[in-house]
Amino acid sequence: MKDIAPARHELDPIEIASRDEIAALQLERMKWSLRHAYENVPFYTEAFDKAGVHPDDLKDLSDLARFPFTVKQDLRDNYPFGMFAVPREQVVRIHGSSGTTGKPTVVGYTRNDIDNWATVVARSMRASGTRPGDVVHVAYGYGLFTGGLGAHYGAEKLGCTVVPVSGGMTARQVTLIEDFKASTIMVTPSYMLSILDEYRAQGLDPRESPLQVGIFGAEPWTNAMREEIEQAFDMHAVDIYGLSEVIGPGVANECVETKDGLHIWEDHFYPEVIDPVTGEVLPDGEQGELVFTSLTKEAFPIIRYRTRDLTRLLPGTARTMRRMEKITGRSDDMMIIRGVNVFPTQIEEQLLKVPGLAPHFQIELTREGRMDEMTVHVEALADHADEIARATAAADLAERIKQVIGITARIDVTTPEGVARSQGKAQRILDNRPKE
Repeated sequence: MKDIAPARHELDPIEIASRDEIAALQLERMKWSLRHAYENVPFYTEAFDKAGVHPDDLKDLSDLARFPFTVKQDLRDNYPFGMFAVPREQVVRIHGSSGTTGKPTVVGYTRNDIDNWATVVARSMRASGTRPGDVVHVAYGYGLFTGGLGAHYGAEKLGCTVVPVSGGMTARQVTLIEDFKASTIMVTPSYMLSILDEYRAQGLDPRESPLQVGIFGAEPWTNAMREEIEQAFDMHAVDIYGLSEVIGPGVANECVETKDGLHIWEDHFYPEVIDPVTGEVLPDGEQGELVFTSLTKEAFPIIRYRTRDLTRLLPGTARTMRRMEKITGRSDDMMIIRGVNVFPTQIEEQLLKVPGLAPHFQIELTREGRMDEMTVHVEALADHADEIARATAAADLAERIKQVIGITARIDVTTPEGVARSQGKAQRILDNRPKE
């Protein structure tokens, strides 16, 4: 893999400013954001008043802990435009979630918001090793989902040539990567594995592809998957983080020179980590639930938004801004199996260690009597597809899960192509337990 780390003079000055300079800017912007939300969003007016706090009470960054949290249900309760802090006519774009678990969450952007969003995505891409003039293949979905257009505008802001492919039609994805000589791809990690399968199905060597950088987000993924992709394509694989409620992709990003966690762009987003049960703010270095407050958003300010993502905050390395550890899972996708907390990333990490297994999997939860059961559906590679090899791999994976995670799991090793492929976010968990 090539050394493609950006030079220090290419960075925004704030990326390498002192911690005191960053904190001073954050305090100034946080005072504005709290007042903007309080004066223009009835939800925040009521929530602050109920909690007995006022924007003027913020004298220090630590005072933010006195303000109430925002949760996803608050956004749904104010559907569609109740959380907007500017007149709807000033909103130039609307994004939203799929709404598969209820009403969609709706977010809005002013023209300044769109420009700031493009700026942080461009910064993320530069940190990943992408350069002006590079061809960027965007295979995130376009539409209400923030991934496609977020990546698109960021790549244009950086000065790249954008190929807006979106998801699906995997054979065409490979053709366009090869024909247009894309050096960067932006896509979910699970769909990148489908693209890898297609390379091999077409008889192409993925290590000879023009790709040098993969910027992967929208779902948790492990360092084991990073190694799998980097070895397969001879490319750098870096993590981008974001969510629509905070802005979209580009809240944080790994730096290609270190790949040691995601630097949060703290001039636009203020992070906290809390105990997910008590809500207490935890010191840097302790794992808990990630919470964000926007510092510059006009249309849709968000105050202490509980992301449900689990991580910890760490000091900066390649940049002065703090890092967040790779997301290990979400407090709301955590499975509790016979009293043990289990995350899909833990299963993925173990199956990638088993020879003969492909990195495609789904976890099925069932209940027999009073006991929850977990079945991991995973598929064999073509040269390990005979019955004996599959049985050996199943036993190996079951033993690893038992030893590392502490539960007994059933393992269903299918023939190649036996697990459903994802063309966007992977559906890792099939919960077929009876509803209470």
